[in-house]
Amino acid sequence: MNLTLTINPSDQDVKQALGKYKRIAVVGLSPKSSRPSYDVAKYMQDQGYEIIPVNPKEEEILGAKCYPDLASIPGPVEIVDVFRRSEFLPPIAAEAVAVGAKVLWMQQGVQNAEAAEVAEKAGMLVLQDSCLKIEHHRLKP
Repeated sequence: MNLTLTINPSDQDVKQALGKYKRIAVVGLSPKSSRPSYDVAKYMQDQGYEIIPVNPKEEEILGAKCYPDLASIPGPVEIVDVFRRSEFLPPIAAEAVAVGAKVLWMQQGVQNAEAAEVAEKAGMLVLQDSCLKIEHHRLKP
């Protein structure tokens, strides 16, 4: 498996995307407040973003209905923020492309060249090994 990190987009491109896209599907969102996925999703929710939890084991997280996968989410998905191990990324990237997402965001420690290539070929902005909360706070869109 090739896990070579491709170069992430420029700060300007990321800031523009964060300013434009407000609907975030969080794949692997945990209901436990001590988990990084919960912390990041809560922060983004507090910043005015709509959080859509993707977790087949839960009914609701952060007051929002959970979905088992991206395809089950009604309406558009703009950003797909992934909290899953790197090896699970290729099918998630394919799902993100299929639902018309604009950004595939792989959290810190998560990277997969195959998934990045699938998403980039579909015209998506792709970030790997990058924390959505940290970047949002740093760039302040």
